[in-house]
Amino acid sequence: MRRGLVVLAFALALGVAAPAAAGGSATKLVQGFNHRITNSTSSNWSGYAVTGSKYTSVSASWTEPSVSCSGTAYSSFWVGLDGDTSNTVEQTGTDADCSGSTPQYYAWYEMYPKYPVNLKGTVLPGDHLSASVTTDDKGNFTLTITDSTQGWTNTTNAKLRGASLASAEVIAEAPSSRSGVLPLANFGTVNFTGATANGAAMNTLSGLDPITMQSGSTVKAQPSGMSNGSFSVAWKHS
Repeated sequence: MRRGLVVLAFALALGVAAPAAAGGSATKLVQGFNHRITNSTSSNWSGYAVTGSKYTSVSASWTEPSVSCSGTAYSSFWVGLDGDTSNTVEQTGTDADCSGSTPQYYAWYEMYPKYPVNLKGTVLPGDHLSASVTTDDKGNFTLTITDSTQGWTNTTNAKLRGASLASAEVIAEAPSSRSGVLPLANFGTVNFTGATANGAAMNTLSGLDPITMQSGSTVKAQPSGMSNGSFSVAWKHS
């Protein structure tokens, strides 16, 4: 994977956009690539990734956090394959964004480098979400996200022949735009449970990497320890 500014420039040059739909943000967002600073520090990711093998499935559940809005800012919560040590990302999750003082919540999936697609199902703070991404290792992917509180499920079947399947992750992210990483919305704490890769709890796998989101010396979001596939990510700074 091309690191740092090279990866960022590659992603942003494509102008990947999250179109305004289902109450989603009209700002052009890029979700996915880990803009890694060190092995366990990133400018846009916080959570857990596993690398060092081939990964064909990932899953987790989380409770949609409530954002505290004092200005325009963004936060994403997702599960995915690739994006850490590879140039493809196959992912699905939710956003909790701030349009000024107004919070916005929505779900989406993305098969980067294709455009992300926002989903129609309602998402509200406190909702219980569960999501998974699986592949048959032949370029066929199934991305499923369920909001059991609102009573909807979206399953997408997609193809991507060039996927590396080099990582699996459960992440809280500060999305990017053409100008770089966007301000991280104050989501408080997001709690993830049942984080698995290749059918096993992520904390039982070798190559597990806890990732802290950091800009310079400022910590923006930090994961807790993981036990039985459960952990939290705490917001620290926008």
